[in-house]
Amino acid sequence: MPDDKNIAPRDARSIELPVPSQDNGQWGSDAVAELLRALDLPYVALNPGASFRGLHDSLVNRLGNRDPQMLLCLHEESAVAIAHGWAKVTGKPLCAIVHSNVGLMHATMAVFNAWCDRAPLLLLGATGPVDAAKRRPWIDWIHTAKDQGALIRDYTKWDDQPGSVPAALESILRAWQITGTAPFGPTYVCLDAAIQEMRLEEPARMPDIARFASPPPAEPPRQLLAEAAAKLGAAQRPLLMIGRVSRSEQDWAARIALAEKLNALVLTDMKIAGPFPTTHRLHAAPPSTFASEQACALIRDADVVLALDWVDLAGTLKSAFGARDPSNTIINVSLDQYLHNGWSMDHQGLPPADLYLVSDPDVTVHALNEKLAAHEAGATWNGWSKPAPQQLPVGEEDAPLTVPVLANAVRKAFAGRDISLVRHPLSWAGHMWDVEHPLDFLGTDGGGGIGSGPGTSVGAALALKGGGRIPLAILGDGDFLMGATAVWSAVHYGVPLIALIANNRSFYNDEVHQERVARMRDRPIENKWIGQHIAGPDVDLGMMARAQGATGIGPVKTLADLHEAIAAAIEAFERGDTVVVDVRVEPGYDSGMSSALIKHVERS
Repeated sequence: MPDDKNIAPRDARSIELPVPSQDNGQWGSDAVAELLRALDLPYVALNPGASFRGLHDSLVNRLGNRDPQMLLCLHEESAVAIAHGWAKVTGKPLCAIVHSNVGLMHATMAVFNAWCDRAPLLLLGATGPVDAAKRRPWIDWIHTAKDQGALIRDYTKWDDQPGSVPAALESILRAWQITGTAPFGPTYVCLDAAIQEMRLEEPARMPDIARFASPPPAEPPRQLLAEAAAKLGAAQRPLLMIGRVSRSEQDWAARIALAEKLNALVLTDMKIAGPFPTTHRLHAAPPSTFASEQACALIRDADVVLALDWVDLAGTLKSAFGARDPSNTIINVSLDQYLHNGWSMDHQGLPPADLYLVSDPDVTVHALNEKLAAHEAGATWNGWSKPAPQQLPVGEEDAPLTVPVLANAVRKAFAGRDISLVRHPLSWAGHMWDVEHPLDFLGTDGGGGIGSGPGTSVGAALALKGGGRIPLAILGDGDFLMGATAVWSAVHYGVPLIALIANNRSFYNDEVHQERVARMRDRPIENKWIGQHIAGPDVDLGMMARAQGATGIGPVKTLADLHEAIAAAIEAFERGDTVVVDVRVEPGYDSGMSSALIKHVERS
């Protein structure tokens, strides 16, 4: 039996404090751990594994589990998703560590999400000794791969498997520099277990981190910038389509200034974080996943379109113009082509552009503001006025709950508070949430991977902790069930979060697709639910939360219970709790991606 005096006290809501360790020399993994500290990483999210046992020891016994602190996760996908959620708030990379090839296989979907979301992320992995003579029987063989990075090479910016301690330090430093260079994306370094466990004859030489910083964002070419400014300045009906941009308040203000200077209407996208206030007089249509009819009409009517790293510009223009070529002037500002490698079709269609500025969109906005400093605001679009906001239903006491009723209740309950909507389900629609600050809305996961919501929500909540904002996640039940164990990490590390589960007991997005196919083939639509419903038995999601130490509320089935549940959730959050509320919503309601996708396909 272990001696209790040698076991550090455990407090589930604080940093695990290790027993002090003597300085018994330096090992290869010690040098790696010290580099992670020098990179000013506050956390590393991980699920433990023998392949990086050396690095694990170094983080605990060399660094004392501080700067960075380990965040224990119950699944590798959650570890990477937490790092992704952190980046969605801060714009900076966090480190996740996965175990060998098997852990990397678990993490692949989360890595793909970060790639499609253009999120910076430093991923470390490990392998059994590459030197076969050093492998333990059986286990080290199945946990060793000749080219482990090949598993994710097509959706990372760069990867390496260094062969020495100095090479490992350089690889991690290069990965850090590359992931922090726009356009952002994950990088991966695989550490040989034998290198980690190598005793060093002399301390490793630490690089001067300041001399290896990521380069500043790319500026637009002067001539093209001047042409873009001239075309925008002369436009009668300019339109800004704002896509992937920063969360900086300074950049946010610059985008507003440009729109007001030009009297340009603005479109935004639900797939990415909110880049412009939806309540502003120039925000022309509710954000959507696929271009709405209202947005398409504005695109057709614009004489000059400025696209700021708009996700799927070609597809959006096709929705607006069909098979015809766009009749307006298109100015495309994006660095995204530097990531296109052809394996995944996440690069979307090839958009036409009259001016193509391969530059950072935020840097370009600031430059355009300077170039147009003397420009007087143009005339408001002829015949256009901002439509009245769409009203959300209040709901009836005895009627089944729907997602719009849930949205209305949430808006009323949180009125006057600073809220960050860190995640929304497929049934969510753009008019349900106002965006008035860069952190009010954080979009989705990029890759459309169900199961990422809990992890990215916890990562975002961790980044927001102590900042005065309430992280609020509206999750689908399928998404929650696939990634529910991320809740444990939030509870364990005292990360306050409110997650409302819009629980329709179905993978309802696919019910809509099955109905569509049945109608096309003249088959009974009544069968669309088969293989989709998560019922018989219903899953008690509140109980799943309570089993992990969170405050679990529900199932909530009535409007009166919903008001009480949200009030209780806010009270628990203010105590510092992680809160999960199981809200049973009507499974027949669809306000978001499914119906919009069908309309989009029909238009195209």
